[in-house]
Amino acid sequence: MGGTGTAVPWDASTIFYNPGGLSMLDGIQVYGGVQLIDARAEYTELPTGNYSIYSQPQTFTTFNVYAGGPIKKGSKWGVGIGVYTPFGSGFNWGDDWAGKYVIQKINLQSVFVQPTGSYRINDMFSVGVGLIYGFGSVDFRQAIPVQDQAGNIGEGELKGNANGFGFNVGLHVKLSDKVQLGLTYRSEVKMKVKSGNADFTVPMSLENMFPNTNFSTSVPLPQVISAGVGFKPIDRLMLQADLEFVGWHSFDSLDFNYSTHTSELQDTHLPRQYKNALAIRVGGNYELIKNTLAVMAGAAYDPTPVPDGVVPPDLPDANRLVLSCGLSYNPIRKLTIMAAFEYTQFAKRNASYDYAGFNGQYQTKAATPGIGVSYTF
Repeated sequence: MGGTGTAVPWDASTIFYNPGGLSMLDGIQVYGGVQLIDARAEYTELPTGNYSIYSQPQTFTTFNVYAGGPIKKGSKWGVGIGVYTPFGSGFNWGDDWAGKYVIQKINLQSVFVQPTGSYRINDMFSVGVGLIYGFGSVDFRQAIPVQDQAGNIGEGELKGNANGFGFNVGLHVKLSDKVQLGLTYRSEVKMKVKSGNADFTVPMSLENMFPNTNFSTSVPLPQVISAGVGFKPIDRLMLQADLEFVGWHSFDSLDFNYSTHTSELQDTHLPRQYKNALAIRVGGNYELIKNTLAVMAGAAYDPTPVPDGVVPPDLPDANRLVLSCGLSYNPIRKLTIMAAFEYTQFAKRNASYDYAGFNGQYQTKAATPGIGVSYTF
């Protein structure tokens, strides 16, 4: 449904969308879903357009598992836990493309674990809070402008495990059977790598200049403020809309700090200078067969936080249009089976990364099919 979900607690996934809705569920639920993200980007050299290349095919698997609801029938208290993958990106441009000295490959992955509690103040208001522990990994590889006698260029690869902490709070308001509101705040989670491995492949004569060592870095995953409304104009139709403020401003640079320094190996400061962004999401759910079969559709507009002049090929971001659809089926009263598909079209963007003197035109597309199952006890 376009990524909406702040206002309407459909199931246990409200642990992510709005923890305030957890105590409004009918009972304890278990929910699980898996998505496959297939994304590719095209780079074209500017101004000639004589050289172009696609990033190598990659499929990322994301998942979400939630369990929770009121602690007993009629209780005002709800508890639950969620394990989900909120952020992640990656591109592999190959070892010998035009921008190899800027980036060859990057993967950023994260998993959040969120124990959550919720309290239903009355039939209209409920609140909730979740504590977040995030863990993940960083894998960054780029070429080094040195060669051995066989003409092989040097490479440096940085790998490390990251972790961080945050929280998620929400307010759910049920004005009537037709109108629901939601407001959530998910804090920034600063994912820190304290002792990653920096490995360099260079000619033997330069190994003293590029010693294998350790590094540290941090990647701030942004705070998100989301306000949503759900409206039921007729009995079988629910319409939703979310407005999301995403605090990307904290991602000012990507820094790699090494334990060992030489005249050639110094700490790296890669400018990012991201800006805050405001995303709009809309969606709807229509029951073809009441309590049995429903179809869904949605759309979102997600403007890029990356300003001109700092658009690197490791994340050639642009304004995004997201289209989604899905259906849910209840073969028995307590069991729901879901399928969904999302397509993301990035605007074609002429961009430069002034820090490295690299520019070109990028366009990215991503397709994401997913399946899910929910059961209410």
